[in-house]
Amino acid sequence: MTRSETGYVVYPGTKLYYEVDGDGSALTLIHAGVAHLRMWDAQVAAFKDRYTVVRYDERGFGQTQTEDVPYSNATDLLQLLDHLAIDRTHLVGNSRGGSIALDFALSHPDRVRSLTLVGSGISGFDVDDPRLIDVWPEIERLWEAKEYDKVVERETQIWTDGPGQPSTRVDPEMRRRMVDWNLENYKADQEADQVQKLDPPAVGRLGEVKIPTLVIWGRLDTADTNAAGEKMAAEIPGVKSHVFPDVAHMVSLEKPAEFNTLLADFLAQVEAGAS
Repeated sequence: MTRSETGYVVYPGTKLYYEVDGDGSALTLIHAGVAHLRMWDAQVAAFKDRYTVVRYDERGFGQTQTEDVPYSNATDLLQLLDHLAIDRTHLVGNSRGGSIALDFALSHPDRVRSLTLVGSGISGFDVDDPRLIDVWPEIERLWEAKEYDKVVERETQIWTDGPGQPSTRVDPEMRRRMVDWNLENYKADQEADQVQKLDPPAVGRLGEVKIPTLVIWGRLDTADTNAAGEKMAAEIPGVKSHVFPDVAHMVSLEKPAEFNTLLADFLAQVEAGAS
């Protein structure tokens, strides 16, 4: 029976907003740190006929409400899956969402059927991009001054356009959506800074990932994202990887058709292997 549901998971410190659409095996989508769950609209449309698609707003993003308390992203995701009575799910995360997905898979491998990491970071892994050394302090200064329009423009230049790329490189409607989503998050002004990190972090534990994994990134992304993608492709056992040569950080938004095909083929292979 096709499921269509919106709601909140309510427990101490937060009201976690989620949406569910579709029928079949669970497919959970975790958004990037410059967006919220709306970034997955094209994937919900593409996959809801074959999968029960779950997406949610992380703390500090979208419609989720949070107090400024210590919290774990992995625990938030676990609470959501338990609330929805989902035992195991295919897990897809972009950027910050990819790092959350990877940490969750290491903490709760029995709850994950497959792992797709898109432009993902790795907890405990850090590589400087020389093009951005002076940009991060500027963004911090603008954020402290609550000049959110300027913060979002700087972040859009990095994460949507790609470092050093012109603002005209991507579709203007996609760029406008990225600006709007990110600005919504900042203007909500929710503090969610007391995140509890995975210990030990994922960077030294990639060999522990025994779940079928697909790693995707764009060559026009930041140096650290490229380095993280290459590290995961080299160290996660049995991993599949794909690099888009002409894409930056927001792969699923820049190339939705190609991304959906890549993800659909991977999920089908995992499902066929499981059966």
